[in-house]
This record gives sequence, C-alpha cells and structure tokens, in this order.
Amino acid sequence: MAAALLHKFTMKTRVFLLVLAVFSCALAQVEESETDELQVETLVKPETCSVLSTMGDTLQVHYTGKLMDGQLIDSSLSKDPLVLVLGKRTVIAGLEQSLIGVCEGQKIKATIPSRLAYGKKGYPPTIPGDATLEFEVEVISLSPQAQWQKIINDVFPLVCFALVPTLLGLVGLYLYKKANAQKLSKKKSKDKKSKNK
Repeated sequence: MAAALLHKFTMKTRVFLLVLAVFSCALAQVEESETDELQVETLVKPETCSVLSTMGDTLQVHYTGKLMDGQLIDSSLSKDPLVLVLGKRTVIAGLEQSLIGVCEGQKIKATIPSRLAYGKKGYPPTIPGDATLEFEVEVISLSPQAQWQKIINDVFPLVCFALVPTLLGLVGLYLYKKANAQKLSKKKSKDKKSKNK
C-alpha cells in the first residue's frame, strides 16, 4: 500500500512539475515578446496634424537615446537637429520605423528592441549586446517628398530591374555573333586552302 501511495504521489508530483514548467515557459515567452516589439508612445501631439510622415520624407529631429537603465548613449540636444530621409537607413531600423506616421511638432518615446537596434553585438563600448534602447524624439520639421522624387524612387528601380536583363541579353547576343563570325571566317579560310591545293 505504501508503494502504491508513493507511486501515486510521484505521478501527481510529475504532472504538477510538468504543468508548472509549461506555465513558466509560457510566461517567459509573453515577457520576451513584450520587449521584442517596437513600442511607440506619443508624448506631445500638435493640435493640427495634417501631414503625416511617409517613406521618402525628410525630417529634422532632436533625439535623446538611452539604455533601459537610464544611461545616456547619445543626444542631439546640444547640436543641430539630425536630418534624415525616411527609407535611406541612416539611423537604426527601430528609430526609422517609429518616425513613420508622425507630424511636425510631435514628440514620441520609442522603445526599440535589440533586433531593430544594434542586435547581439551591440555597439561597444557604449551599447552592450542585446540592449533594448529608449529614444525620445521631437520632430522639428517635416518636408514631404516632392512628386518627382517619388517617381524617381518608385520608377527608377523598376527601370533598372528591366535594364539589367536587357543589357545582359545584348552582351550575350554580341558574344554569340562574334563567336559565330570567327567560326565562319575559319571555315572560309579552310575552304580557300582546300581549293588552292
């Protein structure tokens, strides 16, 4: 009877530990996913916000970047505002993504996961690996992309995409014709030699 009770107790303990382990893993995964996504909070939004930023727009911003423990990593407050064109990847991906859909005069706070910042390697010695960053950004000015710029940015890559295979085809055709012309000239010279004999 004691052996059966011990076996029953052990089985209940095993099930309990298994449920506890599954629950702990699920909880850890929820906590990880919360810090794994870009989070953008609006701190100040102007009363009139008629033009929202989109890819290709030029922004002038002041920013302050910190580690999650509050350690300052960079700031533009003592310098001229940072000028950036959305889509040109001149800043970390998370910061650029957080600036899409903002308007002039807006101030945001972006919590950027490491995968959208400096990743596993970090940026030694200032930013350790796998560091989540927090940026407060104020949009000083927003200049929408001009229509001709939009056409160039949208159409030019397609034209280039079409031109590359066309140019490669023309080079191939040229080389093919050149190779065949050499074969024909060799064949003609062989025919002349055989006729001369």
